[in-house]
Amino acid sequence: MLDPTTRSIKYLPGVGEQRATLLNRELNIHSLYDLLYYLPYRYVDRSRLFRVNELSGNMPYVQLCGEIRSFEEMGEGASRRLVAHFTDGTGFVDLVWFRALKFVRNRLKIGTKYIVFGKPSLFNGRINIAHPDVDASESVQLSTMGLQPYYNTTEKMKRAGLNSHAMAKLMASLFKVLGKDFVEETLTPEIIRKHNLMPLSEALGIIHFPKNMQELAAAEYRLKFEELFYVQLSILHYAKDRMLKYVGHRFAKVGEIFTRFYNEKLPFELTNAQKRVVKEIRRDVNSNHQMNRLVQGDVGSGKTLVALLSMLLAKDNGFQACMMAPTEILAEQHYATLCRMLKGLPVRVELLTGSTKPKDRIPILEGLADGTSDILVSTHAVLEDNVLFSNLGLVVIDEQHRFGVVQRAKMWAKNRIPPHILVMTATPIPRTLAMTLYGDLDVSVIDELPPGRKPISTMHIFRNKIDAMYGFLRQQLHEGRQVYVVYPLISESEKLDLKNLEDGYKQLCNIFCDYRISKLHGKMKPKEKDEEMRRFASGETQLLVSTTVIEVGVDVPNATVMVVENAERFGLSQLHQLRGRVGRGGNQSYCVLVTGDKLSEDTRKRMEIMTATNDGFEIAEADLKLRGPGDIEGVQQSGMAFDLKVANLAKDEQLLQYVREVAGEIVEADPSCTNPAYNIVWERLRIIKRNNNRYWGAIS
Repeated sequence: MLDPTTRSIKYLPGVGEQRATLLNRELNIHSLYDLLYYLPYRYVDRSRLFRVNELSGNMPYVQLCGEIRSFEEMGEGASRRLVAHFTDGTGFVDLVWFRALKFVRNRLKIGTKYIVFGKPSLFNGRINIAHPDVDASESVQLSTMGLQPYYNTTEKMKRAGLNSHAMAKLMASLFKVLGKDFVEETLTPEIIRKHNLMPLSEALGIIHFPKNMQELAAAEYRLKFEELFYVQLSILHYAKDRMLKYVGHRFAKVGEIFTRFYNEKLPFELTNAQKRVVKEIRRDVNSNHQMNRLVQGDVGSGKTLVALLSMLLAKDNGFQACMMAPTEILAEQHYATLCRMLKGLPVRVELLTGSTKPKDRIPILEGLADGTSDILVSTHAVLEDNVLFSNLGLVVIDEQHRFGVVQRAKMWAKNRIPPHILVMTATPIPRTLAMTLYGDLDVSVIDELPPGRKPISTMHIFRNKIDAMYGFLRQQLHEGRQVYVVYPLISESEKLDLKNLEDGYKQLCNIFCDYRISKLHGKMKPKEKDEEMRRFASGETQLLVSTTVIEVGVDVPNATVMVVENAERFGLSQLHQLRGRVGRGGNQSYCVLVTGDKLSEDTRKRMEIMTATNDGFEIAEADLKLRGPGDIEGVQQSGMAFDLKVANLAKDEQLLQYVREVAGEIVEADPSCTNPAYNIVWERLRIIKRNNNRYWGAIS
């Protein structure tokens, strides 16, 4: 049997050196196997004929049978085109070509019956089809055409003649070369039989050239099952292996520091959700296993307080704790919060960031190494090899998606026995993503807000109502409140007609000349950013004009209005995070989403969702459905070893849960990967690991 994994694509009939180089560069296709797994993104039914009088300008691809009555060349230079007037007796449609006009004119004959296939559009009141597929009617057997696959191609490929149609021809050539049973099976016979799956070779053949929708659905199910199964098998096997390998530090007691803080310093009574999560953490750290827990909680739900209680458990049991934050601003804010809350208690808290001066680092590093420092708040700086702990027992990672699993694994090496890991995120994660991105973690959810928090009122306005909004801002400022105004760009872009920060700052300075205004963006030096943030947080300035650098972690209770300019440029999750910067005090807070009046359907849906709900989990689910998993913040950063070609996390939640159970049964039955009955799946998993060393190399 020909091995498609090693056979170069250049040896496939119809490819050759030149096309092989193009496929290498444009699509990363090097072998026959790579081409085999370059799957269609959609299909068009070629078994049906439409009539010309049925056509409209907004239809998908259609197929017509008729003849060309006449040709006409129109335009000059770059706009020169060939138009064929085509009819089936029910009306006329224009077939239009902008390239290879002489070739097309010589190939097609007036009065000959053709099958025409393409996408109709409306131009100057006439239906036309640009660059259609045209075949002699006797060469097309509609009953066997089935569903025609369509492949994504690049502009360079199209210019070289490698469009979707050409890719389909290469696929047909590929299947002729490969023959029957051309790939080794990747699932055990028992799994295939028990779950009614078609063989892999058959599924791959059908996914490229399905005869009907039922056949396509069965092939897609097989490939989706396999993709999701190996995602879950890799995660669950890794989690099981970690549990068997690593003994956890045991925090056996609730000691004096925790008790004093809880009784004397607690700023408010814990919500039931916070109490539940603290109990779950307490149970984890009191076992003999290393804790790996994810705490999800919407903005303002009190995750930091839960983290502090966990770190005090470590302190009471003779261990140190570290809290990692993704930005210096957030690290400094956490440091200030912990110092304020722990004032009067014998707990030494240190701050270490990239901006910490060398002379200031020395006592910090010494305190960590000799055990006199109890809690370190840090950024990526803690990952440096010279940051050593005396007895690190707990690591809290804030906004996990900003770090990724590689950094999490690096923290394990900071102690002989890996510390407990508590991951926090204020970015609500849909259930399917949580099972995939963080499937190796136990998950806790803080789904209540502390008492006294009022829901944020969100409104969407078009730019022609901006003057009324300025009046509303002035009223809030007059009452002593503060305002954020966020822009997507720092300075003007010729390509994007967006309100930009520099122009907006000047305009707001003119409109609100009797108030002080801060400006903040990512290109400023750290000291400048810190100073502007300090001025706003202290109330020295009343308006903060910013880019999205304030998205995470900025906490100013007196700020009651968040204005997002060009809100159409932001995703749902990002809009929700920005909205979460207000509503942190006892006053009613507002979020104003400002857009132009010409909005796409997706943008309108985003605005409607934002104005309808404050529930971050509801918003995250809607975001997943609107954008798909590949665009959701955290998927790429996570470093998890999966590349889904067929499965869709927004649509396949039920299947994901099902295959997780299947994978879990195998992991429980064969945790050491030695049972011959499962050789196929363990070997396949080893191949997946080799293909993603960035992830697996860090944690194996």
